[in-house]
Amino acid sequence: MRGLYVGRFQPFHRGHLEVVQSILAGTPEIEVLLAIGSAEQAFTWENPFTAGERYEMIDRALRDAKLARTVIVPVPDIARHALWVRYLEELLPPFQQVYTHNPLTHLLFKRAGYPVENPPLFDRVLHEGSRIREMISRGQDIQRLVPPTVDSYLKEIGAAERLRLLRPPRPSPPTHRQPTGD
Repeated sequence: MRGLYVGRFQPFHRGHLEVVQSILAGTPEIEVLLAIGSAEQAFTWENPFTAGERYEMIDRALRDAKLARTVIVPVPDIARHALWVRYLEELLPPFQQVYTHNPLTHLLFKRAGYPVENPPLFDRVLHEGSRIREMISRGQDIQRLVPPTVDSYLKEIGAAERLRLLRPPRPSPPTHRQPTGD
């Protein structure tokens, strides 16, 4: 049996790793396809890392955790939700189960007849991609949030500098003007 776990993995963090471990532990005969979503996007705040960099993060983390029975596949987006499941069926090896917390992904696969499970969340408040990207951009320590191999890889590729350059500006606080009397 093969299960599909779709994510952008920007970056791959301990929450993602825990999900993969729980899927593998819950179904001993399963192989997990990790589909790197939005694979064509990179060098933006929401998607700062390339598909190749995300592949490398995932591969290093899975190897370090000694997790076999996994396949990593980059998946470019298409702009048609109604066709997305069919697109993945053509792009990926066959899969029988889907794992997601994304409501749209859940809806689309359920509608196509797939069994969909919500894997357990692991400290979702801490393990949230945008929060981790913000911390990296500010030079904060993320060692407890990402696997050690991902932390060292992020340093290797200069993720902090990239994210500093990509970080959206914070809005300026409103200024209070005194009435002029006109």
